[in-house]
Amino acid sequence: MAEIPAPTGERRTGRLLASLIIVMIVLGGVGMTLLARRHWWMLPVASAHGVDVDRLIYTTFVVTGIVFVLVHVLLAAFVWRYGAQGTGRAAYWHDDRTLELTYTLVPAAVLVTLISMGAVVWARVHSPAPADSMVVEVRGEQFGWLFRYPGPDGMFGRVDPARISPKDNPMGLDPADPSSVDDLVTRELHLAVNRPVRVRIRSKDVLHSFFIPAFRVKQDAVPGMTVEIWFTPTSEGTYEIACAELCGIGHYIMRGKVVVESAEAVLTWLAQQSH
Repeated sequence: MAEIPAPTGERRTGRLLASLIIVMIVLGGVGMTLLARRHWWMLPVASAHGVDVDRLIYTTFVVTGIVFVLVHVLLAAFVWRYGAQGTGRAAYWHDDRTLELTYTLVPAAVLVTLISMGAVVWARVHSPAPADSMVVEVRGEQFGWLFRYPGPDGMFGRVDPARISPKDNPMGLDPADPSSVDDLVTRELHLAVNRPVRVRIRSKDVLHSFFIPAFRVKQDAVPGMTVEIWFTPTSEGTYEIACAELCGIGHYIMRGKVVVESAEAVLTWLAQQSH
């Protein structure tokens, strides 16, 4: 059977739509790239494992971006080639093993690779902290962050929720425990640059999420649980601590501050707070 020629108007419409898809891909890709270069939302990384997290994010963006472009270029090609031929019979074949294996195994291999890369980063982030890590306790509460450093004995004292007093004893330290006498409770977090820090995260009331964007650190604070994470700050400066979990009407004001400085400066600051 001879192929019925497509009307000129329909052919022109199909090619116009295909051209529009290509133009949108080019303009959108260039425009979004320029916009991202000027207004990138990710802060400069300031922790050791944050470099691995960023690499994983960028790799995922590149891979998914390539797939997005290829799919739409293929769509434009089909619209250009077949957009006006709506009167012919569609070609059909029962199966094509090569084609089916290709479009099944190639995406599977890409996904397995990305998942494996993510698992490696996850395992590294959640590996045991180094033995010489600085230890700090963080407690989330509506609506702020409280930090506790162990005293010269290197041990955290016992806490008793019944003893919590917002003004006199915000952490609820138990004076009957000798280890709590020298604990230091502050509203600022000071860390030594290039020294691992092990953070014990707790919550006083509801679910919070301890989030330091510049460190690529995010961990939920769960009532009744103590969750530990560790990281290594690599750049001196002052960084924001946010709560990444909707925790109540004052969630928007739940911010904290972490200061990364030399080890000597941290010791000096701790000595000043203890007086």
